[in-house]
Amino acid sequence: MAMTMHLDIVSAEAEIFSGTAEVVVAPASTGEVGIYPRHTQLLSPLKPGEVRVTLPGGEEESFYVSGGILEVQPHHVTVLSDTAVRAHDLDEAAALEAKQAAEQELKDRTGEMELAEAQAQLAEAVAQLQTIQKMRKKR
Repeated sequence: MAMTMHLDIVSAEAEIFSGTAEVVVAPASTGEVGIYPRHTQLLSPLKPGEVRVTLPGGEEESFYVSGGILEVQPHHVTVLSDTAVRAHDLDEAAALEAKQAAEQELKDRTGEMELAEAQAQLAEAVAQLQTIQKMRKKR
């Protein structure tokens, strides 16, 4: 029997996932991190991207997070994000539209704050599209 840990993925609106996992792979700010049961304690910011979860039995589930915080305890992992959704619930058309809007804002920028906002929106849209593309490859 494989070792497991408890995983909670929580957005500002709701709890997206709560259950047992064998492996969690998350987009930490310093690069992708793989978390296994009994992992050392860790607190890391997350960048927009895909959180992959291997469930007991080997099934894999994917989630999109807009950034946030990853907290790791030896037997418990928590992902806190403003926006978190199951990857299969992502809307490709909306992500493409958001990407185009952010790219247009970058071209038309007038202030420093607008530039930072547009860059953040672009990063989120690109991360959503990458998550959708990875999901398609798995099918």
